[in-house]
Amino acid sequence: MPSTRFRIVSRPARALSLLFGIALLAAASGANAEPATKVPAGPADLVNALNDVFGKYPGQRSAHTKGICLTGTFTPAADAPKLSKAPHFGKTVPITARFSLGGGNLKAPDNGQDNVRGFAIRFDLGDGASTDLVTISAPVFFVQTPEQFVELLKTVGSGDQDKIKAFFESHPASTRQKAWLTSHGFTFTNAAGGATLAKYKLIPEAGELGLTREEAEAKGPDFYAEELKERLANGPVVFDLTAIIGKEGDQTTDPTLRWDGEDDRPTAPLGKISVEAIAPDATCNAFSFLPGNVVDGIAGPANDPIFQIRSPAYIVSFTRRLTP
Repeated sequence: MPSTRFRIVSRPARALSLLFGIALLAAASGANAEPATKVPAGPADLVNALNDVFGKYPGQRSAHTKGICLTGTFTPAADAPKLSKAPHFGKTVPITARFSLGGGNLKAPDNGQDNVRGFAIRFDLGDGASTDLVTISAPVFFVQTPEQFVELLKTVGSGDQDKIKAFFESHPASTRQKAWLTSHGFTFTNAAGGATLAKYKLIPEAGELGLTREEAEAKGPDFYAEELKERLANGPVVFDLTAIIGKEGDQTTDPTLRWDGEDDRPTAPLGKISVEAIAPDATCNAFSFLPGNVVDGIAGPANDPIFQIRSPAYIVSFTRRLTP
C-alpha cells in the first residue's frame, strides 16, 4: 500500500547507521576536507562543515536539504494535559511539517535505504506563537558533542576509508540508530507543577510495513513526492505521537545513549498528527524547525551539548538561506 510504504521507508533499512548514510552521501559529493580540529565548535562551524562536505545550495538548508513541505493538523489526546500544560496539548492546532533526507545533498535519492530521514513539525499556537518538534528515524544522535560532529564531517569529507573506519571504531555510539524517535529527553510540566521526563515517538497509524531493497530500487530516486500526493488524494497520513516515560536516574546529557529498556518503557498518548496536503517549498523555507523552540510546559535538556547547539546552527543556516 503506497501510504504505508512511504511512511516506513523513512526508517533506515536493516538498522544502518546515520554515519554510513552521511558517508555515502559525502562520497557521492566528492568533497575534500581538512584534518579534524580540536578547537571548540560553534554553530557556524557545524554549518561550514556541512557545506564543505556536501556543497552549498543557494537558498537551501545546509542539513536535511532535500525534503517535502506539508500541512495538516494536530489533535491532542484527552490525557495529554496531565503530562504537560503546553497549549497544543489542550486544543487542536494547525501544523506545518517537513519530511526530509539526512545530510546536505539536494539530490539525495529517496530510495536510498542507508540514510536517516527527518520529520519536523511546527505547531501553530495562534497570534504568531509556535513550537517545534524535530525527529529523526533513529533513537539516538550519532555524536556526543559539536566538536565530534565537525570531526565526523571532516573525516567523511576526506574520503579516507581508513579514517572513516577509525572514527566509527572510536565513537561506537555512532552505530546505534534504528528507529523513529527524538534522541533528547524533555521535561513535561503540567498545570499542577508535576514534572515528567519523556522522549517523543512517532508511530504511523497504518503500521510499520516497509519496502524491500528490490522494491525501493524499482521506485527510483525521486518517488516520494508523487507517491505522497497519490496517498493524500485518498485521505490524510496520520501518525500517533506518544511519550516514552522516563524514570529517576535516566540521563539527559548524552544523546548517543538510549535509556535502559527504552523499548519496553511505559508510553502515554499525546495526540495525532494528521498530514493532509503538500505545501510549496516556500512555506517551509520561510523559517527553520528548531529543536529548542519549546513552550511553557516543555523543557529541553539543559546539559546536552548537541541539543543546545542544534537550534543556533539551524538559525545560522536559515540566515544564509536568506542571503545566499
